[in-house]
Amino acid sequence: MVAGLSLSLVLAGCGGGSANPSAGSAVRTQTAAPVAVRQGGSLVIGAEQEPDCADWLGTCSGAVWGEYIMKNETIPQVFTVAKQGADWVPAASPLMAGEPTITGDAQPKITYRLNPKAVWSDGQPITSADLKYTALQVRDGQDIFDKTGYSLITSIDTPDPQTAVVTLSKSFGNWKMLFSGDYGVLPSHLLAGKDRDAVMKNGYSFSGGPWKIEQWVRGSSVTLVPNDKYWGPKPHLDKVTFQFTADTAAAFQAFRSGQLDALYPSPQLDVIDQIKAGLPNADIQTDAQSGNLEALWMNNARFPFDSTAVRQAVAYAIDRQALVTRLYGPLGSTSPAQSFNSPMLSRYAGTDFSVYHLDLAKVTALMTGAGWAKNADGIWAKDGRPAAFTITSLSGNKRRELIEQVLQAQLKQAGFTLTIKNSTAAEIFSKTAPAGDFDLGLWTIVDTFPAPTLDASFASQNIPGPSNGQAGINFIRSNYPQLDQLLGKVANTTDETARRQASLGADTFIANNVVSLPISAVPNVLLWNKRVGGPISINPSEGPWWNLAEWGLVS
Repeated sequence: MVAGLSLSLVLAGCGGGSANPSAGSAVRTQTAAPVAVRQGGSLVIGAEQEPDCADWLGTCSGAVWGEYIMKNETIPQVFTVAKQGADWVPAASPLMAGEPTITGDAQPKITYRLNPKAVWSDGQPITSADLKYTALQVRDGQDIFDKTGYSLITSIDTPDPQTAVVTLSKSFGNWKMLFSGDYGVLPSHLLAGKDRDAVMKNGYSFSGGPWKIEQWVRGSSVTLVPNDKYWGPKPHLDKVTFQFTADTAAAFQAFRSGQLDALYPSPQLDVIDQIKAGLPNADIQTDAQSGNLEALWMNNARFPFDSTAVRQAVAYAIDRQALVTRLYGPLGSTSPAQSFNSPMLSRYAGTDFSVYHLDLAKVTALMTGAGWAKNADGIWAKDGRPAAFTITSLSGNKRRELIEQVLQAQLKQAGFTLTIKNSTAAEIFSKTAPAGDFDLGLWTIVDTFPAPTLDASFASQNIPGPSNGQAGINFIRSNYPQLDQLLGKVANTTDETARRQASLGADTFIANNVVSLPISAVPNVLLWNKRVGGPISINPSEGPWWNLAEWGLVS
């Protein structure tokens, strides 16, 4: 998994969409009511991935598991993510004395007022100087993961220790992402004038959250202990150890035997099989309202996907309903995604892709209408070129390989030839995708904050190239002025009604033109044994350990 400021790319992890768990799930799903816990004790939790570093601003911090097991527990942030009705929305965190405010439009000013009780683990107060330090590290630093929003900062005033005023060069609709999401707030009194990356990358001793990092043993585990200076409710547990268990079979065996107290496995095929086989003395929670969305990414600048008619025909050639049911039916998710906004952003999402379902008659009408005809092999061809293309995803991923095999069969029946050409994540995201050297891609975007960011994947200014220093993740070369205009409104306006209208308009444009094709929501899965209690639940933005301080051993 790779995490971004608000949007990520994932080949091996989760997916997303607009599916909801159905009543016929083969897995017993329990919505965990708070269970009384005692003070003291320890837990050992399985972690699928070990992060590369703990410098949360640097490019090395891409693994989302680093956020799950260290950052979210130790680094304070301005906004957290909370459930409001059916939606996940930003909510002012305990770090703040009140909700931050924004005034002005052309050059908006954001005012932050800090909780005077907030202190770092050394007892020093968390102040406006910390916000200023963090913002300038991102805006002006080298090797920074994402400068979105921070690059718009023109000045930061700190009139007193509890007040910071940030001025932006222009309107920024996602301003609540600042000092939140993947970054948070760092201690200026400990880091200013030092090499931040060197201090933080292998773990750090400071904390502004309920936990501290006691030890990071590379290749083995990360251990957290309570921060005794934390100004809010302190953890019930004395210690939590995250043990790196990348091997799924070994992780489930350790969970069954009681060596691991909880798991948050990616819903791969072997995970679903393990759950269906039965896990005694365990509770399971699944949640399809994730921040993840798995999709087929069509290179709009490359034959044959440079044709709108071909992209539409491919959408009608795929039975997404059957595909999703086969993959995730045992977990209660059977509905394909109908928007490129993930379930966590459902209030910004339309349902325009619902018109695309298996319909071979429409495939024929679209292809013949665009001048294609089937050759002797039953494959569509035009000007001597067949409708043949490759799909690129992660090598060795059984779930992705199954998807590719199903697609291969469905597309062949519709008159298309699909060749599988998988590779490593590093190769795909550092070379193949940025260069546009692919036809069809299978990977996942992950929203890590409840703010719409489709411009990252679909706005033309984010096509990697010389003009932007090869930055950006619009790998599909989406280049449509009308879509750029709509996505620009979503990104820049602070009027929530206008943002939602523009987002729905962008959804409609993407679906009508099948700029790419969303597949499904992939449900998050959390398992814990019976000796673990507390208000246990999945936060689609901050992960399953978002309220780890409230976990404990059953009384």
